Amino acid sequence: MAKKGQVRARYTAEFKQESVRLVQAGQSIAAVSRNIAVSEQTLYNWVKAARDGQLSEAKGNVVTPEQMELSRLRAENARLKMERDILKKAAAAYFAKESM
Repeated sequence: MAKKGQVRARYTAEFKQESVRLVQAGQSIAAVSRNIAVSEQTLYNWVKAARDGQLSEAKGNVVTPEQMELSRLRAENARLKMERDILKKAAAAYFAKESM
């Protein structure tokens, strides 16, 4: 459920079908969800709906490919910043030990 003040993302039928196709081609739901910046549960729901023949386009505002790319890039940026910060702390700890 979307939190108060947040707008739920809407995806095109083509985006959902392509995502489901990747899972059906053998990629894991976790890997595909990371690549497309969609939660695993959402992707699982799409796969289940496709299996039941009920996968359809969401009603309301549709997320454009540019918005999807922006979302994916923001998620990747956050992940890279987290990795950088971990490496900074590890390097600082390593060099702090050397100077003692």
